[in-house]
Amino acid sequence: MHLGASKRLTSCSNRGGQYWFGYKKQKQEKVTLPRILPPRRAYFSSRPRSRAAVEGDGMRLSTETSGRTRWRQVLLPFLLSLFRGALPNQIRYSIPEELAKNSVVGNLAKDLGLSVPDLSARKLRISAEKEYFVVKPESGELLVSNRIDREEICGRKPLCVLDFDTVAENPLNIFHVTVIVEDINDNTPLFKQSKIDLKIGESTKPGKTFPLDPALDSDAGPNSLQRYYLNGNEYFDLREIQTPDGRKYPELILKHSLDREEQNFHQLLLTAVDGGDPPQSGTTQIQIQVTDANDNPPVFSQDVYRVSLQEGVPPGFLVLRVTATDQDEGVNAEITYSFHNVDEQVKQFFNLNQRTGEITSNDDFDFEIANSYTLRIEAKDPGDLAAHCSVQVDILDENDCAPEMIVTSVFTPLPEDSPPGTLIALIKTKDRDSGENGEVYCQILGKAEFILKSYLKNYYKLTTDKTLDREEISEYNITVMATDRGNPPLSSSITITLHIADVNDNTPVFHQASYVVHVPENNPPGASIAHVSASDPDLGPNGHVSYSIVASDLEPRALSSYVSVNPQSGVVFAQRAFDHEQLRAFELTLQARDHGSPALSSNVSLCVLVGDRNDNEPRVLYPALGPDGSALFDTVPRAAQPGYLVTKVVAVDADSGHNAWLSYHVLQASEPGLFSVGPAHGRGAHGAGLGRQGRGPPAPAGRCARWGTAAPLGHRHAAPGFRRQPAGGAAGPQRPARAV
Repeated sequence: MHLGASKRLTSCSNRGGQYWFGYKKQKQEKVTLPRILPPRRAYFSSRPRSRAAVEGDGMRLSTETSGRTRWRQVLLPFLLSLFRGALPNQIRYSIPEELAKNSVVGNLAKDLGLSVPDLSARKLRISAEKEYFVVKPESGELLVSNRIDREEICGRKPLCVLDFDTVAENPLNIFHVTVIVEDINDNTPLFKQSKIDLKIGESTKPGKTFPLDPALDSDAGPNSLQRYYLNGNEYFDLREIQTPDGRKYPELILKHSLDREEQNFHQLLLTAVDGGDPPQSGTTQIQIQVTDANDNPPVFSQDVYRVSLQEGVPPGFLVLRVTATDQDEGVNAEITYSFHNVDEQVKQFFNLNQRTGEITSNDDFDFEIANSYTLRIEAKDPGDLAAHCSVQVDILDENDCAPEMIVTSVFTPLPEDSPPGTLIALIKTKDRDSGENGEVYCQILGKAEFILKSYLKNYYKLTTDKTLDREEISEYNITVMATDRGNPPLSSSITITLHIADVNDNTPVFHQASYVVHVPENNPPGASIAHVSASDPDLGPNGHVSYSIVASDLEPRALSSYVSVNPQSGVVFAQRAFDHEQLRAFELTLQARDHGSPALSSNVSLCVLVGDRNDNEPRVLYPALGPDGSALFDTVPRAAQPGYLVTKVVAVDADSGHNAWLSYHVLQASEPGLFSVGPAHGRGAHGAGLGRQGRGPPAPAGRCARWGTAAPLGHRHAAPGFRRQPAGGAAGPQRPARAV
């Protein structure tokens, strides 16, 4: 099917069991109509045949077909039916070669059952070594992205197929797509030479054949070379020889004996015609010179030689020696060997010794490029009599190609909480060798956290085998090795770098199980009294910790007036001066909370002990001053003996500990030494006799003393006043008395 720049396929439908195509004719140019595929022989059954990616309105295909068109209808479906069995469950399209870039092959998304709105999320794309096609993301249409030359891609193969995979993600799916490239008649049969010179002896008998150089046509199938024609003449006829590889060679046949004396030169026209519609042709001239008789032509020992070579043989390796003999004598028996009707590729890989007939290798063979060669050898004597044979060289495969790996999808970074079995990468393997040399298996080197699973024929899925922890390992370099089953085996490896994404899976942890701080009272407001700290190994907001007070044994309303915490640093500040006499200790519950979603937190207790300072003077409770501020007077019997308890001083101190320990002593006395006070308990006692035994003047009727108290740490003092009790008063409970 040939579509020129002005011929566009406009519609495709199935009417009456047959596929119809419409074309729009522009500028009255000739349109070559496509063949009609018979029903039930279409090359895919579950999906419609794709459009040829060209636009325009069209005219309906004529139902009249030539014999050649009907032959195509039979051949192509037959070949496609064979191919269908080899490639099951695939999407198949058929297009002509040389389509313009961005031509639509078909709506791939629709044929795969994918909705257009989901294409962006599914990331539908092509996975192929060479991208001839591309998926249009807006509509899911499969477009031509590169020039498609059937002859360049498939050579002379009868069926030209482009296989590739399409990959869709979320979830992951792989679809096999086959595009059959149909040949158009875009190549003309051409002869290597525009003129062929032959020398034929006049004694040559009728029926003798003379092989001629063939014409070359790169097209395939019906568009390839079909027949040769020779212009009408009296002496020569033409026949075609077809080789096992399908090529056709012309041979000139002598019909009648030649007479050099009658006509020593003949000129013929050889025409090669292909099967296109319309057909194309090429010509060459055959110039024949009639020579004197050379009775015996050379004869090869075999018509066909066969030899097998390992692809790894070095250049210069002896492949084969062909031998031809000539029954003539002298100069007429000298034989020269040469290649005859061979491709340039043969001359690239083989060298022929013109004298000995030895064939040696001229270059390195590659089984993956060509696995056989056909060499046609000509042996010619000086009289230009020639014989021909063929040499079939089969190349044997060696394990010389290492496996290849293509990573089609990599899902990185991977969240650390991904469950076992999560897909990391999709790996495609291939090996250009054949048989066991081309069978590939893959394995992971080390890394017990991952596993490799066979997915399809030549795909592997790299998945996790256990739960990952970013805080332990944040990045993995996974090495995958592919090895074939050759002997010795060849291998190759790739390294996939996998980054682990953080998940908020760690609770902030305080550096201490609990905190206890001692704060002296009368501290300055705003001073730092404690510092709590917590760490979170997560990253970013997941590891950013903030601090707060969530509970306390203080009144909720009073809490903010006592303490606060810096949410960023965890420093606890006093909001006021503490008073040990009012609040000796209190407890806070601090919380460390990260910024993840959802956020995680932990609590810790902080006990604040308010230390005492000596900031309170002792206060005398007894004896107390009178209502008028006068001092207390006690009465002591005149006959009181030393040690007599006069009174007891009672004092208190609001401080604690050593700051509240009191000592007592006399600050002032009218008669020092007459009275004393216990330093620890404040008891005032009579220190000497008040009366005189025996003779002497009487003692005074009354004595007075001022008792005092003092704290040993702060040296703060409190002293009571004076009161005098009447002389001769009885000792007993100390009570206020009238002053005298």
